[in-house]
Amino acid sequence: MSPSPRDASPTLNDALQDIAEAVNRTMDRLLTTTELPEAPLMEAMRHGTLAGGKRLRPFLAMQSAFLFNVDSSRARRVAAAVEFVHCYSLIHDDLPSMDDAALRRGHPTVHKKFGEATAILAGDALMTLAFQVLSEPETHQDPHVRCELVRALACASGAQGMVGGQMLDLIGEKEEFDLGTISRLQRMKTGMLMCFAAESGAILGKASEPQRRALRNYAFDLGLAFQVTDDILDVEADPQDTGKEQGKDLRAGKATFVSTLGKDQAKGRAQMIIEQAVAHLKIFEGRAFMFEELARYVMARRA
Repeated sequence: MSPSPRDASPTLNDALQDIAEAVNRTMDRLLTTTELPEAPLMEAMRHGTLAGGKRLRPFLAMQSAFLFNVDSSRARRVAAAVEFVHCYSLIHDDLPSMDDAALRRGHPTVHKKFGEATAILAGDALMTLAFQVLSEPETHQDPHVRCELVRALACASGAQGMVGGQMLDLIGEKEEFDLGTISRLQRMKTGMLMCFAAESGAILGKASEPQRRALRNYAFDLGLAFQVTDDILDVEADPQDTGKEQGKDLRAGKATFVSTLGKDQAKGRAQMIIEQAVAHLKIFEGRAFMFEELARYVMARRA
């Protein structure tokens, strides 16, 4: 679902849509179709990936690449790879054994449309495709850069990152978490993948460590703020805007920023985190203005 003008400035909205369309074309090309008997797997992969989405992670990857004058075709491949990992995580997150969700981005979830077993395989295939794309020479001529991209995405998406955060999320359905643990959960589950996306352009452009660190810190805070606002939307947004069921986390008994802090304090915390995120961008002396706009969009979003 594309951001609406009320959620983002005209300039940011145009950039989000342009990048989403460009990366969608790249993903469409990479998600090959077949007439062979395994065709339903490819159909499920395409359904779980191409059926809408804000493409925030690809946006971070592309904007990071713009900062360091990286070839856009290479940046689009990295943006597609990180979105493949994100979409695989959503497919698995929606499974009956996890969140048991019926809708994603306003469409039936992959397991509802194709069956649970095919959904598991589609997520597995998207994850491995992401690393295939990063490892190919078309992504960068320097094998050391490709290896660094593979390593960074593996760290962001594995047991110390996104998957570990999902494990904490499951535990949080049965145990009470304090604010520090909830923050760590979301840093791992959401922030690590955003961190890779924001840093990926710096890796492609062989940027300095201070620049890479600034982008990592920005993305960690952005990811945390994104999750705080997601928790708020879970209790107050219209499902027609979000494309998801309302109150899903509340019914599951999950520990969230809203359940721990209350809605008003959660909104205040999100604002504080956004301001902290923007402060990390000073090193770029105004050239990272789209990152600043994105931070403000995250705070104001309605879907």
